[in-house]
Amino acid sequence: MLSLKNQTAPLLKGILETLNTRYLSGFGNECASEDPRCPGSLPEGQNNPQVCPYNLYAEQLSGSAFTCPRSTNKRSWLYRILPSVSHKPFEAIDQGHVTHNWDEIAPDPNQLRWKPFEIPKASQKQVDFVKGLHTLCGAGDIRSNNGLAIHIFLCNTSMENKCIYNSDGDFLIVPQKGKLLIYTEFGKMLVKPNEICVIQRGMRFSIDVFEETRGYILEVYGVHFELPDLGPIGANGLANPRDFLIPVAWYEDRQVPGGYTVINKYQGKLFAARQYFSPFNVVAWHGNYTPYKYNLENFMVINSVAFDHADPSIFTVLTAKSVRPGVAIADFVIFPPRWGVTEKTFRPPYYHRNCMSEFMGLIKGHYEAKQGGFLPGGGSLHGAMTPHGPDADCFERASKAKLAPERIADGTMAFMFESSLSLVVTEWGLKISSCLDGNYYKCWEPLKSHFTPNSKNPTGPN
Repeated sequence: MLSLKNQTAPLLKGILETLNTRYLSGFGNECASEDPRCPGSLPEGQNNPQVCPYNLYAEQLSGSAFTCPRSTNKRSWLYRILPSVSHKPFEAIDQGHVTHNWDEIAPDPNQLRWKPFEIPKASQKQVDFVKGLHTLCGAGDIRSNNGLAIHIFLCNTSMENKCIYNSDGDFLIVPQKGKLLIYTEFGKMLVKPNEICVIQRGMRFSIDVFEETRGYILEVYGVHFELPDLGPIGANGLANPRDFLIPVAWYEDRQVPGGYTVINKYQGKLFAARQYFSPFNVVAWHGNYTPYKYNLENFMVINSVAFDHADPSIFTVLTAKSVRPGVAIADFVIFPPRWGVTEKTFRPPYYHRNCMSEFMGLIKGHYEAKQGGFLPGGGSLHGAMTPHGPDADCFERASKAKLAPERIADGTMAFMFESSLSLVVTEWGLKISSCLDGNYYKCWEPLKSHFTPNSKNPTGPN
């Protein structure tokens, strides 16, 4: 049984840290920030002076090749108390359920759905963010910087004197239950359910939690997330750049005599090194390669206002592009509250076979095409060309509904990780998690033929 002290201390810490989280705004902006405790800590007129202000070390973090075009060149300069190179050698550690082995189990072309993934009880076993990482599915190759992985995180305790960085790709983190206080080299972010954050490749971070916590991660290799092009939509709409928030500089000059553990995810494996100081010792920074967060409530929804169901690409928040124009390694898509006003239209999502793979998760509420079975904290995967669509109950209701203007998805937030790659489910996803719903296919079994060969224009309620 946890003591009252153990229960209240994280909560009090969370309240205090919430009051201290501040942000800059703008997606991909060139920003500069310095901790107000050290005014003037950013060098003037150059990046790497012989002696930095406050006798700090200058360190560049490159998120792209030096010679990338300016429009895609990503880098930041960090001014820190000690450089990140000051650590003992890395050694391999237990992988847990993190994997990039897409051949460990035979592929499964069926429609797959998972019940809510179970969070370990803190009273039985303490599990932090790293130990709580579970790879659900993925595809591609880390070494060639092409591919993705989808992970589930299930944790109940904070990372103590421990951080992680990902040498393989970017983490797009979607908390579903419990807020995350994320310490990064750039500052602190508080990320709540219905918000997302992106920790880009190579950035060290540590996560505090305040309750039993669950969420989803989309990891992409070799590319970074971008805002989708708007085309004929125009200059404004979907996720607006100004709504993305970047933490301001914050540092701690903290020695850790007992050792601080730095974990590196490298070529799909986990390694750990020891050092004797906090890695969050960056007093000032400038650049355009940063972590960031976004509140999904700020998404400006585009929808059909005449007839037919528009393709879900109109709900894309972020995209990680492939080398083929218009084809993504991964898209992050949401299904937010909105109005449904189309006439003479079957309003729920249509029946579909897609060349893309579709993983769906649910942050809260219920998904419009399946009122039951698809629950917050669970998920579904429809692989390439695997048929899917509304269940039988949804079809019957929507086919007979009076088509008055209506609110859709109020109190709900479903999302999709969509990929051009053919995703493979891990052994943990298919077996070890014990959350796979073996009855998923039954939601379509009651569908029946409504074919009327002698009547071309059947009458309906509208």
